[in-house]
Amino acid sequence: MKTDLTDTTASKINKALVKARRAIGTPAVGMVLTLVIVTDEENAYDALKAAGDASREHPSRTLVVIKRVSRSPRDRTQSRLDAEVRVGADAGTGETVVLRLHGEVVDHAQSVVLPLLLPDAPVVVWWPVNAPLDPANDPLGALAQRRVTDTYACEQPVKELAARADAYTPGDTDLSWTRITPWRSMLAAALDQVACQVQGVEVEGEEFNPSCELLAMWLADRLDVPVRRTRSSGPGLTAVRMDTDCGPIVLDRADGSLATLAIQGQPKRAVALKRRDTAELIAEELRRLDPDDTYASALRYGVERLKQENGGDAPAKGERGSGEREAVPAPVESAAKGPAAEATAEAPVKRAAAK
Repeated sequence: MKTDLTDTTASKINKALVKARRAIGTPAVGMVLTLVIVTDEENAYDALKAAGDASREHPSRTLVVIKRVSRSPRDRTQSRLDAEVRVGADAGTGETVVLRLHGEVVDHAQSVVLPLLLPDAPVVVWWPVNAPLDPANDPLGALAQRRVTDTYACEQPVKELAARADAYTPGDTDLSWTRITPWRSMLAAALDQVACQVQGVEVEGEEFNPSCELLAMWLADRLDVPVRRTRSSGPGLTAVRMDTDCGPIVLDRADGSLATLAIQGQPKRAVALKRRDTAELIAEELRRLDPDDTYASALRYGVERLKQENGGDAPAKGERGSGEREAVPAPVESAAKGPAAEATAEAPVKRAAAK
């Protein structure tokens, strides 16, 4: 069931939600959280579709906030709120309200959203694009327990990671971090199968892919060894090579779907490591609403290194071809920060197990 409201208020939207629920025979509210999506018209459809698919696992009230740009000074002084209320089959397993803000009300989106939040339920705010540099201090972000951004959608992902580290607040997370969950699980499982010491790591992937940087940061933070970042033509992450005193451990995914895990002394095995869509990523993030300390540790650990030695997004100098890896000096070995990197060469290497 879909209801269009023009030049409306939050009170009228709440009444429309109650009326729609009664009309389809479900007067009770069965949602577990409120998902606020802050986006623009261009990306609203894809974000709403992903949220609808994720709602099958997490029934929620989805509020889509679209800030419309007023083209003339006169329009900017006239405030208007238009809404589209969807309940039932049109809204997945929850409720959806699409809010279009015009004029001065654009600067007070939190006043529109606040009365529409589910009482006594967690709030998650997601910016598919154009996320604020400090999500926790954003008026809408301040309403949430969990704030989801995506540095992959940014113009300069590495610089954006540095900004995220500077402004990190418990509850912040990034879909670029969520994308590497299967890689982290597979690498940790591989290290549990051997009793070796890791001496160095190489992470290979696309140039402008922050997931590659985050995986390199996580490995450097967890293992305390030098991590070399090289570039390939993708798609996404393509390979991780860990050099150990028992021989190399290689996880290689050339096609974005099926990977090969090679451990010295063991037969090679094929593992499913497909690239996931946005709906799967959002569903994973909604499974836990507590702060992600591992993400915070990796983000803070690696960003300083990127600032000192990468200085932003440099142009690619090589691509992966015919199975060869070409090292690129720009992103550098994302090892420890400064002094820690020197100490690693002298101190014994840690046992190769993920913390």
